[in-house]
Amino acid sequence: MDYELFKTTIQNAKKILIISHVNPDGDTLGSMSALYGIILNNFGFSQDDVDMVYNGIIPEIYKFIPFIERAKKSAEVSTIQYDLAISVDIAAKDRMGDSLPLFEKTNIRMNIDHHKTNTNFGTINFVRGDACSCGEVLFDIFKALALKTDKNTAWALFAAILTDTGGFRYENTTAQTLQKAAELIQLGAEPATISRYCYESKPRNMVLLHANCMINAEFSDNNKIAGICITNKDMEKFHATNDYTEGLVEELRRINTTEVSYVIKEVDENTSKVSLRSKTADVSVVAQVFGGGGHTFAAGCTIRKPLNIAKNKLVEEIRKVLG
Repeated sequence: MDYELFKTTIQNAKKILIISHVNPDGDTLGSMSALYGIILNNFGFSQDDVDMVYNGIIPEIYKFIPFIERAKKSAEVSTIQYDLAISVDIAAKDRMGDSLPLFEKTNIRMNIDHHKTNTNFGTINFVRGDACSCGEVLFDIFKALALKTDKNTAWALFAAILTDTGGFRYENTTAQTLQKAAELIQLGAEPATISRYCYESKPRNMVLLHANCMINAEFSDNNKIAGICITNKDMEKFHATNDYTEGLVEELRRINTTEVSYVIKEVDENTSKVSLRSKTADVSVVAQVFGGGGHTFAAGCTIRKPLNIAKNKLVEEIRKVLG
């Protein structure tokens, strides 16, 4: 990758916007915050020159990430003209949600990502499907350019890498991943504290929602396919926000008979949002059928059908990849 292009593009910009994906997770938020810190610490920009935007809500468990309190809603910056927009951890443009018009009206659009289904939609692209997280892509950029990485940036990058590797448990964890995590610890990241925030600080109602969902999980094909359907009534019952569903699809994958797990959530009467995980099958193929994407063992999509119809269509496609 032409890392010097990253450097010169930042240096030549005057007003920068960093964009996370809808329903932000630890990787997109950690990456956004790390990039924000790097730009302020290495390129002479002030807080007035760089903005971060998100869609949905920032989950409580990620509010410890440095600088995240400075992130804004897209509507707050909609009248500002940026000359550089940078998307982080975004596999497809529609994953920007309300921020997409801001991205598209900017002349220079940088796309930093790690999803193998990314279509290189930026005018400048730093996309590596072999990286465990967007945080790892940024780590390599910062190191190649010898950019100053302080404690705040180390915390943000560690959170990004930690969460997208499932606490260093997923198949995307490599020896290089662990070496980079070790370097971030040397720079000031505190793994025990960061892990506590990410995995041991869940709201009570989130835990109760998970318990309810697991009790009502559906199994088929000799228990190889495990799924959960979540209605808006379920969400209302537990006063749940969208981030409360995070982690459910991984819980189903942990069952010893499960080959593919899914969580399908009702958005409205004609729209359903899907998360997919697998142990061996390529679920990105399933997601792409419905216009989504992701990784081999972790993908997602939106199906423009009511919940029950969407579930049936989804299971039909899962059966195809299971043979």
